[in-house]
Amino acid sequence: MNLFDVYPLYDLEPVRARDVYVWDKNETRYLDCYGGHAVISIGHCHPHYLLRVQEQLQRIGFYSNSVQIPLQQELADKLGKLSGYDDYQLFLCNSGAEANENALKLASFHNGRKVVVAFTHSFHGRTSATVMATDNPKIRAPLNDRPEVLFLPLNDETALLRAFERDDICAVIVEGIQGLGGIHVPAPAFLQKIAALCASSGAIFILDEVQSGYGRSGKFFAHEYAGVRPDLITIAKGMGNGFPVAGVLIHPKFKASHGLLGTTFGGSHLACAAALAVVEVIGRENLLANSARLGSYLIEELRRITKGVREVRGLGLMIGLELEFASANLRKQMLFEHKIFTGSSHDANTIRLLPPLTLQREHADYFLECFAKTVAQ
Repeated sequence: MNLFDVYPLYDLEPVRARDVYVWDKNETRYLDCYGGHAVISIGHCHPHYLLRVQEQLQRIGFYSNSVQIPLQQELADKLGKLSGYDDYQLFLCNSGAEANENALKLASFHNGRKVVVAFTHSFHGRTSATVMATDNPKIRAPLNDRPEVLFLPLNDETALLRAFERDDICAVIVEGIQGLGGIHVPAPAFLQKIAALCASSGAIFILDEVQSGYGRSGKFFAHEYAGVRPDLITIAKGMGNGFPVAGVLIHPKFKASHGLLGTTFGGSHLACAAALAVVEVIGRENLLANSARLGSYLIEELRRITKGVREVRGLGLMIGLELEFASANLRKQMLFEHKIFTGSSHDANTIRLLPPLTLQREHADYFLECFAKTVAQ
């Protein structure tokens, strides 16, 4: 059997990793400034993470959600305290796309509507409405029958107000910082306007923090910079530091019922152990402050590089470098000449930087030196 050819692959095979470094099969060391799509939050193979997962695996790795799994409540307690959302409810699942699917369903179940507002350059996942092929009307929300999505320009309040002239908006979904779209940051005033319009109209405000959450922006959630409290918050990527785990933070106004949502693997013993290790390390090692400090330093220094760089965007350790030319060759040079991983975006000119939150000044300086040298060529 052959693998389905989905991704263009570099001729490189990582075999081990530690903190911000990855080694290939030839024992060549690389600085990881991408974290495997922002997944590595507390550094590769963090000792506490390894211990938590290994000890749990030796006890029990999985049983279904038909039994008591106290680790789930422990995770909810610690996540609520660290994030400032301890009055919300937690639904655990497996991926960011699944989290967003469930958030949209919850919104539609709540108000019975089906029109969703999203934004240009957004990315919320790759799944389709599989529920439509499932013979169980109870789990189909109105939007699963005939969804309608309005795409608006990000930060365009006029377009947003015009969309809300209609009275059937189910939800507004927006990323805390647009990731794959090229690191575009919603203006605080724009998020505040969304929150106000949703509150007055009965629409649900969904904040997709799948990539921008878990300290990536320098705060636990990127939307904290705007001072808003969404109805639903989706999380994934950095949540498990490489273990597949995701979730939805749910406002208390949403009432649960058996069968409304469900998952086989979500909230398993191993998933919770991995996620608990992450929140524990973020708290103990003050990684939010480190992300804010190192991110501010990187952004400031990158903005000093004028040749070849059109714009530097982002917050914390979620940074976009828009070049004056397509970025693919430069990324290859950074990888194979300087041994530094960086990321791409749907904007062919933009490079994404999403390093582990454990990045230190010497790592940042090495990246800056190599990037400046490469972009000047």
